[in-house]
Amino acid sequence: MNGKTTSWVVTGVGAAVTALGLATGGTIGAVITGFGLAHVVLGTLDMFRPSVRK
Repeated sequence: MNGKTTSWVVTGVGAAVTALGLATGGTIGAVITGFGLAHVVLGTLDMFRPSVRK
């Protein structure tokens, strides 16, 4: 899989988990939302990371 494709997958899964956390609500929902948002941020940052070419 291409590196950029992996970043998009991580960002998409993070968005889905964030939506699940928002739908859950409460303290557990806040934890799930934070976990999802962290994946969105990390996936987005990974898209801008320079790749190493051999």
